[in-house]
Order: sequence, then C-alpha cells, then structure tokens
Amino acid sequence: MAKKLNITPLHDRVVVLPAAAETKSAGGIIIPDTAKEKPQRGTIVAVGAGKKDEPLTVKTGDKVLYGKYAGQEIEIEGVEYLIMRESDLVAII
Repeated sequence: MAKKLNITPLHDRVVVLPAAAETKSAGGIIIPDTAKEKPQRGTIVAVGAGKKDEPLTVKTGDKVLYGKYAGQEIEIEGVEYLIMRESDLVAII
C-alpha cells in the first residue's frame, strides 16, 4: 500500500493507484512495453468528502475496477495516480 498522500480530492472525486500492467500473457508470452494495455483496476488511496446529498460508497484501501479511459493522470512524488469521479468506478472487488 502506498504511503499517505498530501492530497485531498474535492467532492465526489477519488485518487486511485493503478495496478501494474501485465508483463506476460496467459500463454507465457512476454508483452513489450509498447503493446501493454492500461490497467483497469487499482486501489483507492484518497477520497473526497462526497456531494451534499450523496455520500461516497468507497473508502481508502478499496480495490476497484474503472473504465479504460477514466480519470486524469497525475504524478505525485514520482508515482503515477489517477484522479476520477466516483461515478467513473465500475465495481469494488
């Protein structure tokens, strides 16, 4: 788990640490960097306060699935994160 971030997302936004991309296929073929797909799962590392009438359903530490092109990529202290709305999340796993 990543260390505590010095960032607090606003309203219904969350900060997600994406899972590492697969380096091997199921058949054992090594996938080059140029062909790797963006991961679609990650871990919540920070959450906002939610909207006035809608509290957030996720919490820090939840493992989630999200859309392929969801969120805005940000870099904090050399680590890549995604910041997105809670509605961009597909499921908690």
